Amino acid sequence: MDKQELKRFKKYATRIRKHIIDEVYHAASGHPGGSLSCTDILTVLYFHEMRIDPNNPQWPDRDRFVLSKGHCAPALYATLAERGFFPVEELPKFRSIESFLQGHPSMKDVPGVDMSTGSLGQGISAAVGMAMAGKLDKKDYRVYVILGDGELQEGQVWEAMMAAAHYKLDNLTVFLDHNGLQIDGKITEVMSPEPVVIKFLAFGWNVIVINAHDYEQIIDAIAKAKSTKDKPTIIVAESIKGKGVSFMENQVGWHGTPPNKEQRDQAIAELDAYLAELEVE
Repeated sequence: MDKQELKRFKKYATRIRKHIIDEVYHAASGHPGGSLSCTDILTVLYFHEMRIDPNNPQWPDRDRFVLSKGHCAPALYATLAERGFFPVEELPKFRSIESFLQGHPSMKDVPGVDMSTGSLGQGISAAVGMAMAGKLDKKDYRVYVILGDGELQEGQVWEAMMAAAHYKLDNLTVFLDHNGLQIDGKITEVMSPEPVVIKFLAFGWNVIVINAHDYEQIIDAIAKAKSTKDKPTIIVAESIKGKGVSFMENQVGWHGTPPNKEQRDQAIAELDAYLAELEVE
């Protein structure tokens, strides 16, 4: 990856992070921590990897994306808006009763959303079905998923994992947003899913471990997933909850808490400063 491409990713990701902060601030509710942790993955998927057309969101041959941890809708909405699926001016209306951007993604209402999610475990299950449909229809589209690590506590996730491996769904790539925190605390203290890598291997998956905020590692992992045959791939993305905002990073309290005005202004100032740095690099 050359420097210009890297800078392009960083700019998009930082703008997405600014949108996330403003969405939850204006709504006075929402989930900033996990939205910020998966931003870099979404940036690579939507601005580099996925075969999509913002002017034709229902294009039958598009790649599919499922945000299984649907409470992190602010990140998905911000990414879709930056990619051109709908105007960025809609983002501050997040969770407003008059808006189509509700607290969890709706495939009926939001252009670019391929699956309605919110009930944890159901997104990955639907994605397995989508990947299986692609195989049966002999289509070459790929299905991508972001799964929460706290979400692994849902038994339905493991049923889906077992089915995907059994049916050799090599057109399915799952990112595990492994930030280690959920609403009630550390995942290892609430109901530990560890060791996740060993479990995924035992379930018959191709497993890759990366830094969730390293664009080259994300791109390389996707390429390895695409070259793997007869196995689905899970990319265990080691991430930082609240990534990009100093006082939110690795703080469980920001799982589902909106910033007040002072906190919002500080977060935006930090992100603006980073954008300014990118301009002079």
